[in-house]
Amino acid sequence: MALGLGGALAMPASGQTVQWGERALNGFGTSLWLRVGHEDERRVELGLDTAVQTIRHVERQMSLFEEGSALCQLNREGVLRHADRDLLFVLRLSRRIAAHSAGAFDFTIHPLWKVWAAAQREGRLPDATEVRDARSLVGWQRVAIGEKDIALNHPGMAISLNGIAQGYAADLVRARLQAQGIEHALLDTGEWAPMGHGPQGAPWALALEGVPSQLLTLVSDGRAMATSSDAHSAFSADRRHHHILDPRTGYSPTSWASVTVAAPSCALADGLTKVIFMQSASSAVVIARQWGVDVLLIDKAGRWQASSGMPLRSAPTAA
Repeated sequence: MALGLGGALAMPASGQTVQWGERALNGFGTSLWLRVGHEDERRVELGLDTAVQTIRHVERQMSLFEEGSALCQLNREGVLRHADRDLLFVLRLSRRIAAHSAGAFDFTIHPLWKVWAAAQREGRLPDATEVRDARSLVGWQRVAIGEKDIALNHPGMAISLNGIAQGYAADLVRARLQAQGIEHALLDTGEWAPMGHGPQGAPWALALEGVPSQLLTLVSDGRAMATSSDAHSAFSADRRHHHILDPRTGYSPTSWASVTVAAPSCALADGLTKVIFMQSASSAVVIARQWGVDVLLIDKAGRWQASSGMPLRSAPTAA
C-alpha cells in the first residue's frame, strides 16, 4: 500500500460539457479521492455513491484497519467459511503473483510487518532472532483457498492484503461505474484507475510524488497505475528500513525509492510493484515485460528509468 502518485493535473482543452463531482474519504488507513464526470449531474452523484459503497465493501472484506473485517476474522480464527467472492478472487490473484515471483510477493507477510512495527513503537529495530522467527510464519503455500473456504495451515500465520486490496478496490469501482454508463473518472484508492478524460477533455496526467511535474509526468493511456514507495511508513529515519519488506529475507530491499507499474488491472499493478521492488534494474524491466506491464523506477539517488511503453511526458531514454 503506497501513495506514490500526486494529484491529477488539469490539461487545457475545449468543448467541455461533462459535469464533475468529487468525494474525499478515509479508507484503508489513508486518504482516498474520487472524481467522476458525466453529462447528467444525477448520474455523477449516483456514481460517487456507488464508488464509496464499493470501497467500503472491499474494506469489510480485506482491511486490516477494521477489526471486524473478514480478513481480520480469518487471521484470528485461522479459518473463514463461506468467504466473499471478492476476497477469494484477490487471494487467488495474490497466490498467482506469489507463485510466479518466487515468493517476492507473499500475502502471508503480516507477521513480519508486525515485528517491525512493534520494534518501532519501542524506538528500535528488530533483532535478527525476531526477524527469523517472524519469517518462519511466512509462506503463501500454507494457505488453503477452497471454493468457498479459506484456512491458514500453520499456527501464528496471518495474511495482509495491504499490497493489493487498494488496487482491487479501484478495479471494482471502475467496473461498477462503467456498468452505470460513466466513462470519465479518476479513482484514487491509494492506487490510480483513470477512465476517459479529465475536466478539460485531455488525458489525465499524474505527477509522481517527490518529482517536479515539469520533469516527470505520467499521462494516462487507459491503464491503471500503482506505486510503492519508501516515503511512507518508514521504520528508520534514513528510509533504509520501511514497510516494503522482502518476504524471503525479512528486510527492506535497498535498490529503489519508488516503483510505479502501469497495467490493465490496478490489482495486478499494485501487487507487481512489490515484486519489482525486490529486483535489480535489468531484472525489473525483464519481469515487467514477462507480465505484459510497464514500469518506472526511481533509485535512492533520485535517478529514474522506465520501460519503453511507460506513458511519460518529459521522459528519459527508455530502458
